[in-house]
Amino acid sequence: MRLEPITPADEAVISEQLGRPARAVAGVAWRCPCGRPGVIATAPRLPDGTPFPTTYYLTCPKAVAACSRLESAGVMAELAERLDEDPEFAAAYQRAHESYLADRDSLGEVPELSGFSAGGMPTRVKCLHALLGHALAAGSGVNPVGDEVRERVGVFWEPGCGEKR
Repeated sequence: MRLEPITPADEAVISEQLGRPARAVAGVAWRCPCGRPGVIATAPRLPDGTPFPTTYYLTCPKAVAACSRLESAGVMAELAERLDEDPEFAAAYQRAHESYLADRDSLGEVPELSGFSAGGMPTRVKCLHALLGHALAAGSGVNPVGDEVRERVGVFWEPGCGEKR
């Protein structure tokens, strides 16, 4: 896992993107080409002690909106069906799950989260936001569902990069 340290400016941008203060940010996992944080890595335990499984948290408002549109269009069901029908795709998704768990464990082990990743991995497609966040942070070829979402979302950061949609 490659993370950039969070700066005060990053923290302000992330809080603006989320509409609330950022919590338990371990670092910036992916930046938009404009330089703003687009995916953050979150510690597996929040400051109040609550376990938090979503290591890669998508913060870019345009990416979040694009994922929501895909979810509304039924893409989760389509990709879940593909998992059932394509053993190679399913095996790659299992490896993505294992990669996600290893990344989260590198930030701190939380026994309550053992074996549980995010986005429905490894057998379901539950949250395109989490899966795109993982794909952007980990890079192409790590999460096949996240890669598919990235392809379908397209270039979400231009024009008006950093603006809410």
